[in-house]
Amino acid sequence: MVFAAKVSEVPLWGKKVVSVNGQEILLVNSKGTIYACETECPHQGAPLSGALLKEAGIITCQRHGYRFNLQTGECQDYPEYTLKTYPVQVVGDEIHVGI
Repeated sequence: MVFAAKVSEVPLWGKKVVSVNGQEILLVNSKGTIYACETECPHQGAPLSGALLKEAGIITCQRHGYRFNLQTGECQDYPEYTLKTYPVQVVGDEIHVGI
């Protein structure tokens, strides 16, 4: 696990793009749970930094409405698309991501 950011840097129901070992990762704070995933939608590469967070544990791509489970990466409506997710460990105010 590698340090990615402080929990206080990712607002509740917010997102933050960070660089971990030279790789861009999107951190998501969904109802107080921190998730980490790739920064682009696997459907057509839309940036997920502008994605919607309406449901706990789900990120919705703003371009076509594809909904992804932040824990598993599964697309609820189109199972042929999977969002790459990363394991997260929160230690105090530090977010660590497994790459």
